[in-house]
Amino acid sequence: MRSLPILANHDASNEGLARLQSETENAKGSYAFISLGCPKNLVDSEQMLGLLHRDGYNLVQDPERSDFVVINTCGFIDNARKESFEAIDQMLDLKRQGKIRGVIVTGCLAERQQEALLEARPEIDGLVGVFGRDDITTIVNRFMDGLDEQRSVFKPAPIRALADNFRMQLTPPHFAYMKISEGCDRLCTFCAIPKMRGKHASKPIESILEEAQKLADNGVRELIVVAQDTTFYGIDLYGRARLFELLEQLDSINGLDWIRLMYFYPMYIDDQLVKTIANAKKIVPYIDMPLQHINDTMLKRMARRVTRDKTHELVTKLRDGIPNLVMRTTMITGFPGETDEQFDELEAFVAEMRFERVGVFTYSIEPDTPAAKLPDHLPERIKKERRNRLMAVQQRNAFAWCEERIGTRMDVLIDKVVDEANNVWLGRSYADAPDVDATVFVTGEKDKPIKAGDLIDCEIVSSKNYDLIAAASGPIR
Repeated sequence: MRSLPILANHDASNEGLARLQSETENAKGSYAFISLGCPKNLVDSEQMLGLLHRDGYNLVQDPERSDFVVINTCGFIDNARKESFEAIDQMLDLKRQGKIRGVIVTGCLAERQQEALLEARPEIDGLVGVFGRDDITTIVNRFMDGLDEQRSVFKPAPIRALADNFRMQLTPPHFAYMKISEGCDRLCTFCAIPKMRGKHASKPIESILEEAQKLADNGVRELIVVAQDTTFYGIDLYGRARLFELLEQLDSINGLDWIRLMYFYPMYIDDQLVKTIANAKKIVPYIDMPLQHINDTMLKRMARRVTRDKTHELVTKLRDGIPNLVMRTTMITGFPGETDEQFDELEAFVAEMRFERVGVFTYSIEPDTPAAKLPDHLPERIKKERRNRLMAVQQRNAFAWCEERIGTRMDVLIDKVVDEANNVWLGRSYADAPDVDATVFVTGEKDKPIKAGDLIDCEIVSSKNYDLIAAASGPIR
């Protein structure tokens, strides 16, 4: 979850921000931007930033130096909604103090609550739903012109995914997220995403390749493929899953070094897809595949459409088919009706599978979802106790994996400096997605200066908890 303060909660590219500001000295107005939520939401933020820039608005870091603030919200789970409301209320307070003129709210929370959000917080100056994001300038222009009779834009989910061709990249220059589809056709009982993001809609392969090449031309070395349901890619557009074909073509994009795959659903993963990932030159052996649970009764109550046996078979297939695979997954503890025995089964499964990366969430009641109406909801105390137990199991897995890396060599993509005087840098190996995974601390040599975006052959010399410690020992690329 990205949080306050302003603008790029991903350590946004200062070069990009400076360029954007210098190009808009005679701007129509100035604004600050807060982007919350997942990488998919970040791409929407980048698209809106690009559109506002094209329309002549100037982006600033400090909201108190702006005419208005845009908040791209998350509405996925209770904690995310609280964070979004906190950001909205903070900016509305600045408005009451006369420090800014207006507050524009966009994204999933806006889509989920729509006009009810305006009724609860009438001082909001504009409301833009998920699928109205490309009309952000319409709402902003009306606000700046003092017109308030139409303060919201909500559109139905499109048949085809919206293009992201005006993005102002917020991530550091060397990595970027790329959405290959929007929405989700899964009806998991705990999830409200289909209500906010609509049905699955794929981008055409040609437009994805064009976007990927543009990002590579702008200095992106690591492309992180995201969607609500990545493995479902293409079924709506082409009548069959075409992820493996898309990946084969992405693998040939000039300028990219790493392609990372996120948000796999444990369906539509066939031998051809596994073979494509294993044989690719640029696709790193890393798969993020949220499983949520392993007990058959829980999976059925969640409407996951998979079973324990099929899941075990799939994980084994991936391990056997993709050398050096690192798997990330997420689990839910305390789903309605989860018994001690069912949780014990989940705990044993995580221990057996030795996932390198695991995130654990306690079940969050989502209004208007089928799970909210299920009987036998568990106390928060039990949910948290089970989460802590599961994370303790995973900690042993992760620490053991780190220790096994000592003495090996790994490529590390440098993200930022820690101590420039002592040439200490923070980076990531192929096993680490930004924000959600571990990091690698890299020490270099004085006569070989390192910079963000370098890809370096390193020797792993030690580990500290989830993180690795390495010495740059090979060429800097």
